[in-house]
Amino acid sequence: MFRNYMLTAWKVFLRRKMFTAINLLCIVLTLVVLMVVAALLQNTFYPTGVEGKSARFVQMVMVESSHTDKGGRRRGTLGYKMIAQYLKPLKGVEAVSVFSFPQAVSVYQADRVTDRQLRLTDAEYWKILDFALVSGRTINADDVEQGRMVAVINQSTAQQLFPGQTWLGQKFNANGQIFSVVGVVRDEMHINAYSDIWVPLTSAPSSDYKDKLFGMFSTMILAYRAEDLPAIKRQIVAVAKTVQYPDPNQFNTTRFWGDSKLQLFARTLLADQTEEGGAGKLLAIIVTLMVLFMMLPALNLVNLNVGRIMERSSEIGVRKAFGATSAQLVAQLVLENVLLCLAGGAIGLVCAAGALWWLESSGLIPYLKVHLDFAVFGYGLLITLVFGVLSGLIPALKMARLDPVHALKGTA
Repeated sequence: MFRNYMLTAWKVFLRRKMFTAINLLCIVLTLVVLMVVAALLQNTFYPTGVEGKSARFVQMVMVESSHTDKGGRRRGTLGYKMIAQYLKPLKGVEAVSVFSFPQAVSVYQADRVTDRQLRLTDAEYWKILDFALVSGRTINADDVEQGRMVAVINQSTAQQLFPGQTWLGQKFNANGQIFSVVGVVRDEMHINAYSDIWVPLTSAPSSDYKDKLFGMFSTMILAYRAEDLPAIKRQIVAVAKTVQYPDPNQFNTTRFWGDSKLQLFARTLLADQTEEGGAGKLLAIIVTLMVLFMMLPALNLVNLNVGRIMERSSEIGVRKAFGATSAQLVAQLVLENVLLCLAGGAIGLVCAAGALWWLESSGLIPYLKVHLDFAVFGYGLLITLVFGVLSGLIPALKMARLDPVHALKGTA
């Protein structure tokens, strides 16, 4: 029976090639968009590689300060003093890193000026993130303590600044400061790792940043185990209540939270200042949008399938006249659509991989490295099956209930 269903489906697909092509196009385009978006979201919220320890760390960017009586309020990024004085002493953590956001710098060489992104980091930064070393070493605690003018650069920057030369030991001028290259790492684009040049915090031209509660810094707090994160988050919320300001008449209340990568994006996008950061809300929005996006082509496919199946009313009438049950007819019609969707899914997976390869090579997202893994493949396969059932079941049920006499006459 199954073999007959398969043969019938193949003949149906070849009989109306235009219908088949339109159906496949709808499926492929929808799946390519969904799978590319899913892969990018997975790469953002649950990364591997350089931020592979993200399941064990929380990060902090924003601090909210206010005055309970006077109503003053300030929301801004963390300063070095806020991290060093209140977060570095946290108990039960493996490492606490303080590092700046990427800032644009001009690299001066004899015959050209190159615009690059530079981060200030401490030694813990390199313990939390798993950069892939191409050559040399990373910044260590001694470099930070001594304020050495050393730099780690990524591979693209090394190739651009020093083509055909030995990279280690090369010197360059970044905004008037001379740095010596001690290490080269692979290009990375994740939010905490993205930069072209990394130098020690203490190489900054001025040390004024050390006295500021607000500033240009972020922090990652690494736990020994993922299970320790809830306790660390509670510690962070409690520590916020102990922050003292130089002028207590300006601010006397502080709020900040340790966020997972998903929570950080949700808090930033939704401006949610609750402890959860709106992570559940963001996931609900993403899932809803993906379902709605999937439903639009599904409805189009239903209309196309109704027209295609109506043409087969005589065939359905003959089969019913010879004793075929409604369940058998529905099974055949749905199977045909599922097979078409699976074929579209296979093509869509290949096209999605091609689209991600193009995104990586185009440079639209600097240093992007993303791939379709088994989880994304599974989601894609599930989506194709949903397509097959949704777009095939409704017209199949309608046609399977036709009276054989009306079906043979070609009337519904």
